Amino acid sequence: MNDLDKLIELVIKEGASDLHISEERNPYIRVSGQLIPLLKYPKFTKVTMESIINKILSDIKKTSFKTSQSADLSYSYKENRFRTHIFVDQQRLCLALRRIPKKIPTLTELNLPAELMNFTRLKSGFFLVVGPTGHGKSTTLASMVESINNERLENIITIEDPIEYLFEAKKSIIHQREVGLDTPSFASALHDSFRADVNVIMVGEMRDVDTISTAVSAAETGHLVFSTLHTNNAAQTIDRILDSFSANQQNQVRIQLSSSLSGIFSQRLIPRISGGLIPAYELLINNVAVSNLIRDKRTHELNTMIETGSQEGMIDFNRCLIEKVNKGEITIENAYLYSTNTRALEKML
Repeated sequence: MNDLDKLIELVIKEGASDLHISEERNPYIRVSGQLIPLLKYPKFTKVTMESIINKILSDIKKTSFKTSQSADLSYSYKENRFRTHIFVDQQRLCLALRRIPKKIPTLTELNLPAELMNFTRLKSGFFLVVGPTGHGKSTTLASMVESINNERLENIITIEDPIEYLFEAKKSIIHQREVGLDTPSFASALHDSFRADVNVIMVGEMRDVDTISTAVSAAETGHLVFSTLHTNNAAQTIDRILDSFSANQQNQVRIQLSSSLSGIFSQRLIPRISGGLIPAYELLINNVAVSNLIRDKRTHELNTMIETGSQEGMIDFNRCLIEKVNKGEITIENAYLYSTNTRALEKML
């Protein structure tokens, strides 16, 4: 057993979500959202780090790593899979591994709202899961895709970097493509999907304007598209998408979004009083009023639309926080810490 696998054994034993290894530093694990230093473990030397990285990188990834000084991949140990990021910090090699559960959890198991199931039953549209890095976006997407796989006869393609959850075809056909191994880019794989008789497309992340543009076009042409962005709420998400385009393209994209967008789900994982993490969330559902706000450049009014749209299934982030405080699931201090609008939260309490 090599040095990396010994630490992975500890990650499994402690129920940790993440493992961080850096050259000439003590390793760390993350348990229930908290980083814990492993002071009893020796610091990894440059030789050891080079040996580990050489072992886990494919030839293609090695070439990419030499050029970009970073690499993303999936690493398997026994029956456990880890999303792995390799990078360089002040000429020191570093590894960040996140554990991927063996079983794709259901939305109920993730403590997510039943309203999300409505989006898995659409035949076309554009649905985004947004939030900070490490707050469960990929798991939410995987759970939604698995719901489709369990219920419907569809042709599904996932485009990921790297592939995280492994799907087993049930009612649906599922193909999983990894950027850098199976396709040169997210955008290239999206273009390919138009020729593959695909119904549902999951794009792991929208990193560039070509990917965003093609994803929106796919939704417009009758595909159901799921993806993620590193934004904090619905209004910021719309603005981020539009800002990706040149000024002379934005009006057209605004019109496309106003009609193709199905919804935006924003989530954050918050420490639970009883231990572990629990999601708090916001849900924007596109309707005539929301569509008009997007088309008329009034995205700053979307938060008000969410606050008053509970009867249509919309969920306000602060109200979600308050509900979890009242249920004894999270502390009031963490509600304030994670709120994106503390003034509004204070008025509600």
